[in-house]
Amino acid sequence: MIAPEVEVLARFGRALADPIRCRLLLALREAPAHPSDLAESLGISRTRLSNHLACLRDCGLVVAVPVGRRTRYELADARLGHALDDLRAAVVAMESDRTCARASGESHD
Repeated sequence: MIAPEVEVLARFGRALADPIRCRLLLALREAPAHPSDLAESLGISRTRLSNHLACLRDCGLVVAVPVGRRTRYELADARLGHALDDLRAAVVAMESDRTCARASGESHD
């Protein structure tokens, strides 16, 4: 893998490293939204939301789209939604496998 690809993956990992940013990405996977709506649905302050949106913008995962006097946020690319779905499915499946292995006394560590 070449350096730019590694940096892109590292930015994606940085974005996913925080549960609020994960929740934001999953919410934006469903539909674009305005910050006030996102803050309300996630139950966080607008200031805290703004910091997380700035991180996601810096990582290149979301974009701000001016809509009149307001700004709407959306995923930077529709493929990110598919990637999040695939990643979530893989992690859930792996966790399920680990839980089953622990229940049966197997060890994969």
